[in-house]
Amino acid sequence: AQLVESGGGLVQAGDSLRLSCAASGVTASVTAMGWFRQAPGKEREFVAAISKSGFSTDYSDAVKGRFTISRDNVKNMVFLQMRSLKPEDTAVYYCAKGRRSYPTRDEYDYWGQGTQVTVTS
Repeated sequence: AQLVESGGGLVQAGDSLRLSCAASGVTASVTAMGWFRQAPGKEREFVAAISKSGFSTDYSDAVKGRFTISRDNVKNMVFLQMRSLKPEDTAVYYCAKGRRSYPTRDEYDYWGQGTQVTVTS
């Protein structure tokens, strides 16, 4: 099983980015998927999750209203649209495959290698 993130980069505060996660060797459509992030010197934290159907989502308070998680089960991909980015959003962002069909904040069994997002002020 492999999850590969892409779309990270260096942007200014207020800009937008769209992260993508491509799943191979694992059928992402049968489980919930999530995004996490880890800033330098900090623990990895939950960002967003989406149910296997795509109808149910969950967001951390830090990103609610600015980030949108979505999925394309035909293409076996998950996305994270990030708007109004802030310097505190700077982190390595990871895609993860959930163990459940519904969004959770801590039940994941496969992780990608991450993509760097850097937001300058």
